Amino acid sequence: MKLSADLTTFANRLGHDFANPDLLVRALTHGSMSSPTRPDNQRLEFLGDRVLGLVMAEAMLAADKAASEGQLAPRFNTLVRKETCADVAREIDLGAVLKLGRSEMMSGGRRKEALLGDAMEAVIAAVYLDGGFEAARDVILRLWGARVATVEADARDPKTALQEWAQARKMPPPTYVETARSGPDHAPEFTIEAQLENGEVASAKATSKRAAEQQAARALLDRLGG
Repeated sequence: MKLSADLTTFANRLGHDFANPDLLVRALTHGSMSSPTRPDNQRLEFLGDRVLGLVMAEAMLAADKAASEGQLAPRFNTLVRKETCADVAREIDLGAVLKLGRSEMMSGGRRKEALLGDAMEAVIAAVYLDGGFEAARDVILRLWGARVATVEADARDPKTALQEWAQARKMPPPTYVETARSGPDHAPEFTIEAQLENGEVASAKATSKRAAEQQAARALLDRLGG
C-alpha cells in the first residue's frame, strides 16, 4: 500500500518513513470509520500509551538524576496525560488526517481532545511497530521537545494548586462558574470564571468545561503570583 499525498505529508511532519504504511492508516482510523476490513485504532492506542510512558519515564530520569519518585510522578502524569497528547497532535495537525465517520466528522471530531489524544497514542504505537523502540523514542522526544525540560513548572494541577493557595490563607475553596457558552451544539466552547472569596477572579474559554476550569485556575494563579 502506498500512502496518499496527505498522509505522506503527515508522515513527514511526524518524522518517520513507514515501511508498512497500513500501520499509519490504522492509527488514524477512528471507530466511527471502522469495518471488518478496516480495523480502528483502539488496540494501537493501548500500546502507544505504554510506549509513551516508558519513553517519558526514561527521559525524566535522565533529565533529573536527583528527583525522588514523589517529584517524578506528577511530572510523568503531566507529560503522558490525554491533554498533552492532544496538544502535540494539534501541533502536527493530526486532526486533518483523521479518518472519521460522517456523524463524528459533523460533530467536530477533528477538534475533540479525546479523539486527538487517542490518535496520537495510536500513531506512536504505529511508529513503534514499524521501526522499533528507537524509532518511537526519537519521534516522541522530538515532538514532546521542551516539555520534558519545563514539566516541573506545569506538573501541579492548576485547580489543586489554587485550592491549596486558598486553604493556606484560610479561605474557602475557589468556585467555578460557567459564564458563557458559544458555538454550535456539536462543537461548543465554554467560558468559565474561577472565583475566590476575596473577590479575585479570572476566566478562560475552552472546548470542554474541565479544560476551561483548569485554564481559569491557571490564569488566576498567574495573577496571584502562585
